[in-house]
Amino acid sequence: MKRIYILEGLDCAHCAEEIRAEVEKDEHVKSAGMNFMKQELTVEAENSCSPDELMTTVTEVVAKHEPDVTVRERQTFKEKKYIIDGLDCAQCAEEVREAVEKSDYANGAKMNFINKELTVTPSKIISDKELLKQVTATVSAVEPDVTVSEKENHVEKKVSYTKDIVKMISAGILFIVAFILEKTIGTEQLVPKIAILSMYLAAYVICGLEVAITSIKAIAKKNFFNENTLMLIASIGAIVLGEYEEAVAVMLFYTVGEFFQSIAVNKSRRSISSLIKTKPETADVLIDGEYITVDPENVETGSIIRVKPGEKIPLDGIVESGNTSIDTSALTGESLPRDITADDEVPAGAINISGVITLKTTRRFTDSTVYKMLQMVESAVEKKTKTENFISVFAKYYTPIVVLAAVIISLIPPLFTGFDFGTWVQRGLIFLVISCPCALVISVPLGYFAGIGKASSKGILVKGSNYLEAISKAKVVLFDKTGTLTKGQFEVTRTEPAGMSKDELLRYAAYAESNSNHPIAVSVRKAYGADIDQSQITQCSEIAGKGIKAVISGSTVLCGNSRLMADYSINCPEANGTVLYVAVDNKYAGLIEIADMPKEHSAEAVKMLKNHGVKVVMLTGDNKSAAAAAAEKLGITDYYAELLPENKSEITLKMKSELPDNEKVMFVGDGINDAPVIASADIGVAMGGTGADSAIETADCVLMKDDPMQLADAFAISKKTNRIVLQNIIFALGVKLIIQVLGVLGLANMWAAVFADVGVSIIAIFNSLRLMRK
Repeated sequence: MKRIYILEGLDCAHCAEEIRAEVEKDEHVKSAGMNFMKQELTVEAENSCSPDELMTTVTEVVAKHEPDVTVRERQTFKEKKYIIDGLDCAQCAEEVREAVEKSDYANGAKMNFINKELTVTPSKIISDKELLKQVTATVSAVEPDVTVSEKENHVEKKVSYTKDIVKMISAGILFIVAFILEKTIGTEQLVPKIAILSMYLAAYVICGLEVAITSIKAIAKKNFFNENTLMLIASIGAIVLGEYEEAVAVMLFYTVGEFFQSIAVNKSRRSISSLIKTKPETADVLIDGEYITVDPENVETGSIIRVKPGEKIPLDGIVESGNTSIDTSALTGESLPRDITADDEVPAGAINISGVITLKTTRRFTDSTVYKMLQMVESAVEKKTKTENFISVFAKYYTPIVVLAAVIISLIPPLFTGFDFGTWVQRGLIFLVISCPCALVISVPLGYFAGIGKASSKGILVKGSNYLEAISKAKVVLFDKTGTLTKGQFEVTRTEPAGMSKDELLRYAAYAESNSNHPIAVSVRKAYGADIDQSQITQCSEIAGKGIKAVISGSTVLCGNSRLMADYSINCPEANGTVLYVAVDNKYAGLIEIADMPKEHSAEAVKMLKNHGVKVVMLTGDNKSAAAAAAEKLGITDYYAELLPENKSEITLKMKSELPDNEKVMFVGDGINDAPVIASADIGVAMGGTGADSAIETADCVLMKDDPMQLADAFAISKKTNRIVLQNIIFALGVKLIIQVLGVLGLANMWAAVFADVGVSIIAIFNSLRLMRK
């Protein structure tokens, strides 16, 4: 739930920040943002918090800090979504969002660069046609060559690079031929000179005309500082100085850099949008004896739907009839198909491979796991890391500063060095080309996009690059036990009879537990494996907290814990874990050990996390004996037992308080009672396959396979992503700084400047794409 409040009369920036911070600390508030200039407080709260409760909270906080300020909720209008085609620059996307957000027709704007999606919240009643017109005008002022269309009317165009390739090859051939002729024949004679200059000019126009037009359009709309303008100024300056091959080189290699940037961005987009395409478009619903094709969002729970081979399963359901195999790779990253038959549960978004099946739907589409997964993926790129935010702000001020620096280099030194303006203008132009921030503004977000895409392909959904960055900083990982590290299914692991066979011991226990639905009773009957003759049981009574007393085939049977044995003065051996003791006619008959079995890769995941330098702690509501046995099997030395949900939150908060700010606490759980703990951790992780909806919605990261081993994968991806982003920053800034100094000293020419710009950008882009390798 998101609400926006107008704080009328708020004129203290410090008080505004104090109000925002205190509101954000409220237990029901996820985040709070303050726009001091607009006197607006934006609050995102949990759905469990009513609008009236949230209004009361905000009013009380404001009254505490600024008693004279009036609080009113701003009227909000339905969001409108637009697709921005042709937008391949992350920094430009942020500039577009800022421009729309500052306009008088918008109360807010969000940009999803990966989906090319701009979301606008209107500030007034306005027709769709007029809003589209105004949004298009604002966007075009920042990015003249993009096209804006309403999302619902948008037709996806296939990306084609043919035009760009032809343009680069044509310009490249002309440039190479002209360069070779200039170095071999020379330009002393008129005819060769004209031919060479004509080829340089043709190459320049082919690759530079579009740059020039874009730059002129941007300047006409008062957007003076953009990369197209930097390249245009530098190349024209080189032409004026007679450096024709360098002018063409600037434009040619800038075009090559833009080409590779576009490829990289589209590849990253595909890796994430492939998940979004798992959304089923239609469902065949049985209505009045025939199947009707409808939108999945219009299908009610309990409906009967049909799914043919090759179709996506539109809604979560239980198989009514038919046998098939389903492909869940898009949901979980699992490559092997899963065989299903009648009474099996199947998830929405999976693909039916072989047979026709009918399902009875168990959820509406908006409640399904795939829908929540799509919501997570679509919003993932909106939550940025501190590094991304820094680069955005850095680039915003960096470009005008370097333009001013280039002007100073061109004009000031000549006044003190004999008025040699030509030399210093050339150095200023070299400085300008070197300083273009392309490498930084594309490679940093691209690195995180690639990391999110890589994680998604392995069934790990991360809600934002800020959480992806934070995962590797987790120094303590708290695991819920049941359903997270273990299967949540009890099994008999050991039987120790005394004076009878194992089969007899299991028979007595199974008959005693025959009327119980407790998971332990179910596991005993499963281990016994035979039918139970109820006529053999003449008496059966439960002794609360201790066990069961029954008369079976004329014998009095006690089946329960050590306290039950003690009540009847029956000596029994001590044992760790969950144990059922059995006595027949007041004589000890043996014990049955029952355990919640660890998941296949749990112990290995714990070991790998420890190898990452992480402290692993298990939290469970089980008794100390059962917790100790489970911890030993999993290789965990730190654990807390007999915990209530609130105890888990207390432990999480305590551990957070003991760590420095740059180290994080992660909690991993699956149940509905885990949601508060997931929310209280720095990074909350939920099991997506069997996890409760509330846990999935609260979590920052979801493991779709329910496999703890995915967490080790998430750590590896996070560490590699952070390492690559840091490499890009150091490399880009380092190379640029070195060549800037050499350029000012006259030791670097335009070729070095082109490498510092385009070369560094291409290297940083390909370095980022290493994340997407299999």
